[in-house]
Amino acid sequence: MRVLKTLLATAALATGLGTAAIAEDKTKVGFIYVGPVGDGGWTYEHDQGRKAVVAEFGDKVETIYQESVPEGADAERAITQMALAGADLIFTTSFGYMDPTIAVAEKFPDVKFEHATGYKQADNVSVYSARFYEGRAVQGHIAGKMTKSNIVGYIASFPIPEVIRGINSAYIHAKKVNPDVQFKIIWAYTWFDPAKEADAAKALIEQGADVVLQHTDSTAPQAAAKEAGNVVTFGQASDMGDYAPFPRVSSIIDDWGPYYVARTKAVMDGTWESVSTWDGIGAGMVGIGEISDAVPADVKAEAEALRDALADGSYHAFTGPLNKQDGSAWLAEGETADDGTLAGMGFYVEGIEGEIPSN
Repeated sequence: MRVLKTLLATAALATGLGTAAIAEDKTKVGFIYVGPVGDGGWTYEHDQGRKAVVAEFGDKVETIYQESVPEGADAERAITQMALAGADLIFTTSFGYMDPTIAVAEKFPDVKFEHATGYKQADNVSVYSARFYEGRAVQGHIAGKMTKSNIVGYIASFPIPEVIRGINSAYIHAKKVNPDVQFKIIWAYTWFDPAKEADAAKALIEQGADVVLQHTDSTAPQAAAKEAGNVVTFGQASDMGDYAPFPRVSSIIDDWGPYYVARTKAVMDGTWESVSTWDGIGAGMVGIGEISDAVPADVKAEAEALRDALADGSYHAFTGPLNKQDGSAWLAEGETADDGTLAGMGFYVEGIEGEIPSN
């Protein structure tokens, strides 16, 4: 087995996989990333999680990663390559890796797989995600209070439930504090493309948006807002604090480290089993970045109170009365959305203009 591990490690180096350590008889943990580790957002934070695994277990683990892997057939090849390289546990960190992960898992029943933001499980495939919509609620509150034009721009990535949930949550909470607020949404059809993201931000600003939210991974919208002047932004997935205190006035921070450490430990001690995890602010998987002094003190206090209520469970981001976009009743007064509906959300709430793209 030691000889095999050494040969596989050599093969991994030959394929060009990023690696943190090569040694015999270590638990090998792999990561498939949709963007570059230096994107400053989504992939950056997943790689921070990888580094937390290394920090926790030291020379008992070996981590390998491949960055900028397109979703689709390329992903299946990359995941297969990682399994062949001897990985014991593989984290696939984008929604579009769901079917490729399931396909590869069927071929490698002894390898454990963890897929981020998806919903398909198998005996050797777990799924995990964060309740990003809780962070969007806090952002929506601040956005509704800070906009002067009453136009909030939103750069959306792909029309999947995770993104639609975020739009709805931000809108609901902006509307609560500003009945005149309007959302303008641009679908970028990318997770990470700085040029597209910058163009989307500029287009929204040209349409009158003085607050721009994003569900894409680069800091390009922050740069575009800074260039434009008096436009408020929020960090996505990572703090993006280089743009604080303005235009970035707060952020959603994804903290994957504790989950990655726990799941690696489970493989190491033989207790790993397929699970579905969906944690939020309370569990620490979603963090709210420091709210800068560019936000008025009373608005900051309100946003922090909302954050704390979401964290302790005394408030749910989707609490009725709420209607769907077509005016049909969805949640009655005081009723909260169930996880099944949220997980498959494919509709806008009442008041959002425009249609959700079909693909």
